[in-house]
Parts: sequence; C-alpha cells; structure tokens
Amino acid sequence: MAETILNRRIVMAARPSGMPTAENFRLEEVQEPRQPPQGEVLLKTLFFSLDPYMRGRMDAGPSYAQALEPGGVMEGGSVCEVLASSSADFSPGDIVLAGTGWQTHPRASAKGLRRIDPSLAPVSTALGILGMPGMTAYTGLLNIGTPRPGETLVVAAASGAVGSAVGQIGRIKGCRVVGIAGGEEKTRYIRDELGFDVALDHRAPDFAAQLKAACPDGIDIYFENVGGAVWDLVRPLLNNFARVPVCGLIAQYNGVAGGGMGSAVALRSVLVKRLRIQGFIVSDFAAQREDFLRDMGGWVSSGQVKYREDVVEGLENAVPAFIGLLQGRNFGKLLVRP
Repeated sequence: MAETILNRRIVMAARPSGMPTAENFRLEEVQEPRQPPQGEVLLKTLFFSLDPYMRGRMDAGPSYAQALEPGGVMEGGSVCEVLASSSADFSPGDIVLAGTGWQTHPRASAKGLRRIDPSLAPVSTALGILGMPGMTAYTGLLNIGTPRPGETLVVAAASGAVGSAVGQIGRIKGCRVVGIAGGEEKTRYIRDELGFDVALDHRAPDFAAQLKAACPDGIDIYFENVGGAVWDLVRPLLNNFARVPVCGLIAQYNGVAGGGMGSAVALRSVLVKRLRIQGFIVSDFAAQREDFLRDMGGWVSSGQVKYREDVVEGLENAVPAFIGLLQGRNFGKLLVRP
C-alpha cells in the first residue's frame, strides 16, 4: 500500500444566508499520497490567507470567478513548502505561492505555483503587502485613482491589508490622506504608525461631521473598500472629476441593506460632478506585476511602507477568524498558520 499523509481541510458544508456561521463549514481529513502523480507536488501549508472576497465565492450566481460548490475546499492563496515533487520545476524544500486554500497538506499541479525567495522578505508577505492585497492597492490607486500631489485621498477600511497600503502609497505620491477605520486602536495605528494625515473612527457618533471637517476642500479620490453608510457620507463631498476605485463592498457582502451606490441621487452626482467610478479586480492589471514588486519591494525595504499581519494559529480557528473578518474584528492582513 502506498504511503500517505493526512491532509486536514475545511470545506463549505452549505451556502450561507447572510453572515456565515460555523454550520456553513466542515472540517475533513483525507489521506494524500506521499509521492504525488506526475506533474503534481505535495505541499505543507505554512500560511493561508483569509480575505473578504471569499464570502462572495460562497454564493451561487454569476460573478468574476466561479462560485464555490458545497463540499468544495474553501479557496484562497497560500504559502507552502514542497514536501515531494513529481515535477522537474520544483524540488522538496522549495517555498511556493499557491492557491490551495484552507488545507494543511494539499496536492497541487506544478503549473499553478510560483517560487518564493525567502531571503527577500518574510514568506508571509507574499499573501499580503507583496501579494494580492498590496498589488490591489497599488494598481487600483495608480490606474484608477491617478493620484496627484496636493489632492485629498480618502481611504475606507484604512487599517486593513489593502487600505493601509493605499494610504501609504497616496502619501508617497503627495496626497493628503484621510483614513477611515473602526475603533481607537486602528485609527491611532494609521495616524501614528502609518503616517496618515487624518484618521477617523466611523463608529463615532459625529463621524459625518468629522469627515466633512477633515475634507475642507472636498475629496478628489475615494478608495472604496466598504460601501454602505460610509459611501453615503462620502458621496456629497466628492469634487468634480473625483475618482472612485471600487475594490470591495464588505458592508454589503452578507446581504445587509445600505449604501446608495446605484440610487438616483448617486447617479445624478456621477453625471453632474463627472465622477469616475470604476470597479476592478487585481487580475485586470496582471501585466503590472513586475512594476508592483519593484516599487512596493523598494518602499517596504526603505521603510516608506509598513505593514501589519494578524496571524491566527490552527486550522480549526480559521472559521471564527473568517467570520470575525467580515465583522471587522481583524487588525492587519489576516493569515492562518495551520
């Protein structure tokens, strides 16, 4: 009998209605062959990423990516060590970026892997500031936001993996940056540690007045990660020809009402103020990957861009951590070390 290794994985047991609960997930244990089939590798997961987009994958219906089916392994980026290889491209001990999701010892096709050099930066950064979230911030802000010196940039979810990078890039490009986050600890972090010009707590009872006071000359760029009530307060402050890169709408991922992005009033603002509102997916700008790695790698090395990671220990804790992410409880790029 061929030798095997235990792979623990979390699958979607059933589609959620509204906010996911523990009942929507199931922990499974399967045996994987220690010697993978030709063209495949056996991996040990060092970290996997938890991201808001994963909630959308749990729903049926058309989107920019295929929906996850019940029984399917929860998807996501991962950093793994190669344990065994039946591919000439990878050897045991290699560290790779994969898309194997919420698993401990997955098998994967060698074609979808990219080698990581651990000497350049901590390998976890390949899932954060030097990975998809960082590139999302970089490409969305520079291509759609087109920041110019002296402009006012407002960033929602500003302490998160994407928002924190957006604000710091905006500062590098000469913008005055206003960050919106939830709670005193997060607002203090983006102001004191990351160098945002203004940090606002969206939970404050006078948040609307604070936002207006923080943007006396209006808003030139609004990087949208949230939707909902924050968008409703930002929209009247947008200047003529303002740009709104729409990266995410986490406030509405669980079917919560609020936010009039498509209301008649909002559409009139688009017309009268000649607003540029553009949704995007990071893969739209895949050709800019080398530019991103060069620029962001340099900024991180020089200390111009800082990052924070929120690491959860244990595969069994991925589900509560993911639910907490959708409720804004994480602080920094959320990773699981299974």
